[in-house]
Amino acid sequence: MARVQEKRFKIIPEMEGRQARWYAAQRRSGGQMAAYRARARELAAGLPPGAGVLEVAPGPGYLAAELARLGLSVTAVDVSRTMVEIATEHARGEGVAVDVRQGDVADLALQSSSFDLVVCQAAFKNFTEPVRALDEMHRVLRTGGTAVIEDLSAEASAGDIAAEVAGMRLSAPNALLTRVALRFLRRRAYRAERFLALAAESRFGAAEIATHGVGVVVTLRR
Repeated sequence: MARVQEKRFKIIPEMEGRQARWYAAQRRSGGQMAAYRARARELAAGLPPGAGVLEVAPGPGYLAAELARLGLSVTAVDVSRTMVEIATEHARGEGVAVDVRQGDVADLALQSSSFDLVVCQAAFKNFTEPVRALDEMHRVLRTGGTAVIEDLSAEASAGDIAAEVAGMRLSAPNALLTRVALRFLRRRAYRAERFLALAAESRFGAAEIATHGVGVVVTLRR
């Protein structure tokens, strides 16, 4: 029997223009760039030099650039034209090579079995076809590869969100806007058990879940 793919109504448009550039500026404030560097090292641990990495919905491309700095072959695919421009500009400014493309996670124009690692940060909750997105991640992974999804948890409390935003060290107006945005986005976010159910419906079949602060980390292995 054919599987029925879950679809979600799209209520959040892709970030373009001034909105995208505002978001990019907020994501590099305070100690966030150091956090990207640290997370890149964690994700790259165990990967051989030149391993293929795909970042889905990279936004401004800060993590993708840090992964490339570690000697990995990085491709980044985002549906937003502005984010593609920002990520390309950032990689060029950092002197690293990232192949940044515009595309849809539900229909990646990439060869099957091309990557050792797929990463998706802060975007999965917005995908309109989550199981199809997981299937595409599975398709482009090599056998033995891993996909890591990091996103806002539906179980994040108001206190968790306030602490997360405080760590960004934003201006007072931008901190307020960010708190409001995260509380709104929490309505679209998934609980851990829903992530497990989506993984079970996908070609991965299973997932490992860890939660901390406002976030959930989902690890899927091919």
